[in-house]
Amino acid sequence: MARFEIANSEMATMAGNADTYCEMGLMYATGRGCQVDLVAAHKWLNIAAIRGCDRAAELRADVAASLSKMELAAALRAAREWMTMH
Repeated sequence: MARFEIANSEMATMAGNADTYCEMGLMYATGRGCQVDLVAAHKWLNIAAIRGCDRAAELRADVAASLSKMELAAALRAAREWMTMH
């Protein structure tokens, strides 16, 4: 089975499906290949959930429980900005 990793959001746009965004959220949540960044994790899981990934919606709730109100606001803002651009 082929495996690929998405290095940045421009490549994510090209891949463009909810499962890919969910995997990016998991990557940031677990630090797989990058630093753990729960704000970025929530952003990508939120985008995946909006695009129809039920698993991402569940994982997003778990990540949100670990964020402060300020971090959660930043994650929601980042997802909104990304969605308006793409």
